Amino acid sequence: MRPRPQGVLLILCGAALLRIALFSELYLRYVKEGLRPYLVVSGVALIALALVGMVGRDHEEKEEAEEDEHEHDHGEKEDEHGHDHTRSPRIAWLLTAPALALLLFPPPALGSYSAGREEARVAAQGTGTFPELPAGDPVDLTLGAFASRAEWDTGASMKGRTVRLTGFVTRDDDGTWYIARLLVTCCAADAQALKVRIRGADAPEADAWVTVTGAWRPTGKPGSDAARPVLDAASVKRVAAPSDPYEKR
Repeated sequence: MRPRPQGVLLILCGAALLRIALFSELYLRYVKEGLRPYLVVSGVALIALALVGMVGRDHEEKEEAEEDEHEHDHGEKEDEHGHDHTRSPRIAWLLTAPALALLLFPPPALGSYSAGREEARVAAQGTGTFPELPAGDPVDLTLGAFASRAEWDTGASMKGRTVRLTGFVTRDDDGTWYIARLLVTCCAADAQALKVRIRGADAPEADAWVTVTGAWRPTGKPGSDAARPVLDAASVKRVAAPSDPYEKR
């Protein structure tokens, strides 16, 4: 069975899907957990399609070669210079390079660059009171929950509480820094940024994952443009990036 660019390309793409979805949790960088079975099925289907295509093409070429030998007529396959136009051009093999790179070097999860370009508010419609936070300090909150309460909670449920947030670092040119997470509905393509400004601590390098413990700083009337999610940091701890870096709706 002679390898062809089309078949090799499908095999590499299928293998890349299986690598990130079946043999690791890298798929969580790009899609939600519930889509894993579809990625696995797609990877298997691509590989099967490539093998079927290769076998079928070999069978067709074998039959054509037998007919040519029987009829002693090579005019349908070769021109007067003996060039075989049934073969794929060698340059087509270059198409396998991106698929091979995807297999060997999967792209990282979206980070500070995406957060800076796609900042979005995630909150309820209008202002109102929120449920009380669980007892005990510090209380772990998602960035979405913290931002919603900071911007829209007229009951100031976070006042006097110590909260703990985890995210990656992103910074502005003026030195202001934030921890951020990306919120996904389906996959990385629809990601929106959640950002909480951190005060009172030095900024780690961009894209570093940290857990920040501190107190909410009120910045304005709930529902107004002045109401922003800000945390006065008591401690900043470096942590490993989670296998699933995104927040979910």
